[in-house]
Amino acid sequence: MLSPLTHDDPAAVATYRLLARLGSGGMGTVYLARTAGGRTVALKTVHARLATDPAFRSRFRLETDAARIIGARHGAAVVDADPLAETPWLATEYVLGPPLDDAVALGGPLPEPTVRALGAALAGALAQLHSSDVVHRDLKPSNVLVTAYGPKIIDFGIARAAGDDHLTRTGAAAGTPAFMSPEQASGQEHPPAGDVFALAGVLVFAATGHGPFGTGSPADLLYRVRYAEPDLTGVPEALLPLLTACLAKDPAARPTTAHLTAHLHDGHGEFADHLPPLVLADIARRATDVWLHAPHRLPGPAGAAFAETAPSTPLSRRRALTLGSASLLGLAGAGAGVWAWLNSREEGGDSAKGTAPSPTGPTAVPAPTSPDGAPAPLWQDDVLDREESIAPLLAGADVVGFAETVSFRAVDTKDGSELWAESAVRDPHQITTDGTNYYLSDGPFDGPGALKIRTLAPRTGKEAARTIELKGIDGSTTELLTAAGGILFTASRQGKRELDSDLNNIGWHLLAVNLRTGKEAWRHPYEWDGVRPWLAQVVGDRLILGKNSGDLDSFLVQARDVRTGRQLWKRRLPLEKSAGFVPGQLSADERHVYTGGDRLRAVRLTDGAVAWEYGSGKDPMAYGVPALADDLVYTSVSGQGLVAVNAMKGTEFWVEKPGDRAVTPRFYYRPIIGKKYAYAPVRGGLSAVDLSTRVSDWVFPTDATRYVVDKERARIIGAGTSTVVAIPYA
Repeated sequence: MLSPLTHDDPAAVATYRLLARLGSGGMGTVYLARTAGGRTVALKTVHARLATDPAFRSRFRLETDAARIIGARHGAAVVDADPLAETPWLATEYVLGPPLDDAVALGGPLPEPTVRALGAALAGALAQLHSSDVVHRDLKPSNVLVTAYGPKIIDFGIARAAGDDHLTRTGAAAGTPAFMSPEQASGQEHPPAGDVFALAGVLVFAATGHGPFGTGSPADLLYRVRYAEPDLTGVPEALLPLLTACLAKDPAARPTTAHLTAHLHDGHGEFADHLPPLVLADIARRATDVWLHAPHRLPGPAGAAFAETAPSTPLSRRRALTLGSASLLGLAGAGAGVWAWLNSREEGGDSAKGTAPSPTGPTAVPAPTSPDGAPAPLWQDDVLDREESIAPLLAGADVVGFAETVSFRAVDTKDGSELWAESAVRDPHQITTDGTNYYLSDGPFDGPGALKIRTLAPRTGKEAARTIELKGIDGSTTELLTAAGGILFTASRQGKRELDSDLNNIGWHLLAVNLRTGKEAWRHPYEWDGVRPWLAQVVGDRLILGKNSGDLDSFLVQARDVRTGRQLWKRRLPLEKSAGFVPGQLSADERHVYTGGDRLRAVRLTDGAVAWEYGSGKDPMAYGVPALADDLVYTSVSGQGLVAVNAMKGTEFWVEKPGDRAVTPRFYYRPIIGKKYAYAPVRGGLSAVDLSTRVSDWVFPTDATRYVVDKERARIIGAGTSTVVAIPYA
């Protein structure tokens, strides 16, 4: 999908003229580009900060080689590449077809004949890779493009030769947790049979709309991949035996790619004959869009210079769509799909440059860049956040921080400019904020255990207080929960880091640290159940905690006295697929803590009793993560969209009305409530539901899923796997 070039994108790379952005991630950017002769390509460039890393250049060369190995039949054909350039780049054919996750979002789960044809073709593609001793290692729906001639596998950023682990950190689980193999989730070698395991997960998603191990935090997903049975609800009965075998925990028990090809498809008909009409129509629309697109750039900061990009011929009709969508080259970490079914509308007044007007001020709404009126971003940038495990962290008056896969980055909320970065944050749960400062935990990997806590000023990243050190606590595994009122709350292990992973599951405590004195305020043990992290929020004199149960069938909520840590009450709530609740997104006010699941529930803060329930309880995951505003509780409901319920009584206040487009709510992410709109995360973007008409006015296309609001500057800031973005808040 196509989005405008930014002010600092180059006009050309080598001999290729850049026309639009296709996507962006933590490692690079993918552009739509065209040769002087008129050939359209997808061109991937590497971020400058990574181009200086010899190891990354080696990985980029391997990615290029793997893309050549799979070839044009099963992948995006390599047109040209220069991995030795100052800015390495790779040009491939522009593939006309949606990513598989977009195709499923467009028309729902695919029929069995389509799944069979898809699986047979993908098994053939993997067989070709494996015959050259290459394993993909990151097969997932967003890395499969559905074309009229068959699926194509993309994103070979972490592919490598079988048995070669010199480019992978020891013990690291590279890949996407929801579609990893058990051996990969354990940080072990990922053999060709691991790709078969991932293929089965992709086919389960295609047939049902959900992965075999659900969603949630990376730790929970990795645990389920290794030890839990897959959820095959909705898989056609005839496919169950084969997919069950592919999902065996033992790699030796899985069928070969040749066996899959033979048992999935009968060989009759063309691949297009098996595609649903909506998917075929989307493929045709994409073929049209690429020629109707009028290149243009987003405005830069005042006084910034940038290269002009003019369309080769004037066009009165244009498509300016997604920012941060799943790229056609499948950048590592590229996120959910765009709203492929939004039809172009006639738009007048295209300038020769195609440049969007500048906003008039920090709170001004820019000119629309989507046919349905969605606003242009105020700013956007690239990240690499595969874990997606914490929400953006607002601190100070004008700083927002993003915990990426390899570091923490603080930016100015006004324009997105980077203020500082901290590479010591190797895990997103090492950092939190109380809204004033950032707090970073660390500790030695070897020797006696010690928890070190640093206080960082939001605009400079410099230490704003002396480092706190608590001996006898494993700081290397400590997770920061929240901070408020001068107290930092953590989940920490007593002792030191152990080589034996089983020993690292012993001695866990909830810990409170007084940030003013640097002393431990209290410590209470809890039993490790294989699932973390905790959700935490301070309400008055109570610390409200929530976490998934070890069996993942319940959500455990408790209240503790902030001063002593004494447990006041504990409540177990039925919640299948409970791992979807995102850290930092516990919802509570001075009366209740609110949870979703089979019902929307309000649990009293005074005694933990259920104050009220809303919903029938027939669907185990019908109600999403709630949000609070003006004594109303908002949540996404399966089959309905947003609903608003009275926070005191649980009575229905309003329900979102059907609009012109079908949207699929993202249940595990909390909506944002403004004065004019309720902003609901949906598959492919952020839906703006007008609070007066109760109808979605527009969907801003983005891979962002977790949002915070800078009310002073009237902007919503969102983070996804590959994109951070700010849009107007109304």
